[in-house]
Amino acid sequence: MEGGNQTSIFEFLLWGLSDRPEQQHILFLLFLWMYVVTVAGNLLIVLAIGTDTRLHTPMYFFLASLSCADILFTSTTVPKALVNIQTQSRSISYAGCLAQLYFFLTFGDMDIFLLATMAYDRYVAICHPLHYTMIMSLRRCILMVTVCWTLTSLVAMTHTFLVFRLSFCSRKIIPDFFCDLGPLMKVSCSDTQVNELVLLFLGGAVILIPFMLILVSYILIVSAILRVPSAQRRLKAFSTCGSHLAVVALFFGAVIRAYLCPSPSSSNSVEEDTVAAVMYTVVTPLLNPFIYSLRNKDMKCALVRLLRGKASFSWGQ
Repeated sequence: MEGGNQTSIFEFLLWGLSDRPEQQHILFLLFLWMYVVTVAGNLLIVLAIGTDTRLHTPMYFFLASLSCADILFTSTTVPKALVNIQTQSRSISYAGCLAQLYFFLTFGDMDIFLLATMAYDRYVAICHPLHYTMIMSLRRCILMVTVCWTLTSLVAMTHTFLVFRLSFCSRKIIPDFFCDLGPLMKVSCSDTQVNELVLLFLGGAVILIPFMLILVSYILIVSAILRVPSAQRRLKAFSTCGSHLAVVALFFGAVIRAYLCPSPSSSNSVEEDTVAAVMYTVVTPLLNPFIYSLRNKDMKCALVRLLRGKASFSWGQ
């Protein structure tokens, strides 16, 4: 089959979370629980930050943005996977697959950009505390998040358009539980060299440049903290960065494994790639609310106030 117009008339089949029928019921309950907890946890983070004036700071503004992105990111893939398990169907339409790919890339890249932005915020707070309020003004924070959304949309649009140009010969089985770039290129029957080059350079840049910025930020942060004479202040500074570092390690580890170290096409490698995909699409958004709230006294107090109904939504600098 040649051309995108002919391709649009058929459906893809998703490999799913597992090819073993006896596991489907357990997987449905497990992923339904994880999805509900992810949405509820991240929504509570957003509401707690919005209703507590003590949390109206750049750090929590970016955290609220990350929680919103995580809700949208997880909602792009998990509900469709749950529907397919429940209906015992693996199909997804061509248009639905491209739409899922676009939003998956947009929200996934947004997570990456926001983690880099949060690292920069911590760098300014610890290395330039006297200029922090001037550098990280509300206007500049909104501008940074807007730029992140714009860049991620452009990157996602580029990849989606290149996939639209590909041809698919029949009801191919996509070796994943959602539509992603690598699996889609594997089942294409046309030349994917351009797609692979763009994925290598553009995708590599989207992953590695923010990762390097985070790495440099924390090298400078650690260097600044070690110069602090007070052991108590050093410990407090490290504790404010610990949660962010845990999320960065978990998320980037899975993303680099999935995109920069892909497995060959075999049954075992498909399972390994699916596990890696679950780690950054489901597990990381699930853990983020717990990582950021359990070790944060201000966040815990805001959540308690919210759950007791003693909060009102507002935002001010």
